[in-house]
Amino acid sequence: MSRIAIIGGHGKVALLLAPLLVERGDEVTSVVRTPEHVAEVEATGATAVVADVERLDTAGLAALLAGHDAVVWSAGAGGGNPPRTYAVDRDAAIRSMDAAAEARVPRYVMVSYLGARPDHGVPEDNPFFHYAEAKAAADEHLRGTALDWTILGPSSLTLEPGTGRISLADHTQAGSVSRADVAAVAAAALREPRTVREFIGFNQGETPIADALASV
Repeated sequence: MSRIAIIGGHGKVALLLAPLLVERGDEVTSVVRTPEHVAEVEATGATAVVADVERLDTAGLAALLAGHDAVVWSAGAGGGNPPRTYAVDRDAAIRSMDAAAEARVPRYVMVSYLGARPDHGVPEDNPFFHYAEAKAAADEHLRGTALDWTILGPSSLTLEPGTGRISLADHTQAGSVSRADVAAVAAAALREPRTVREFIGFNQGETPIADALASV
């Protein structure tokens, strides 16, 4: 059994990930920003903790993460507000990485996106630009830590049922993938040593998730 903290516990991927972890015997803490989301999150079997990661400092986040074995970052500002995008997707994410190190939480899984990289190529006048910048900065910071990190890079997300099958991809091979399968990849990556210190880009595909991750 592992103790896993999911930051952004009310997100669509997180709500699908928590029951997968609980079902296999992990103890899950889902961090949510608003008390109104506690009941829905706890229906997954996770324990909800109300905390605003946008406002917590590194020490506050470290206290929140202490005692866990792994962190999954699945939070996001949701776009549309550039200052908040940087505050959550870049700054709070980076503080959570430093907090994990401070709290001696060894494993960190970041849910990013397939095109995330410093040379993402999104024009400055594109509304997606600020998110691309924020994720690039957060991912680069994670790569520079001593954590056992994995960065997940799913392509465009859908609400289709999960298939349990993906294909590994890079940013030139953008397609789509269900959120259910993103959750399944996150769950599998937490237990697959080959994904440590790797960026895992993927689309919906034909390879069973465990086999795809074992081939990294």
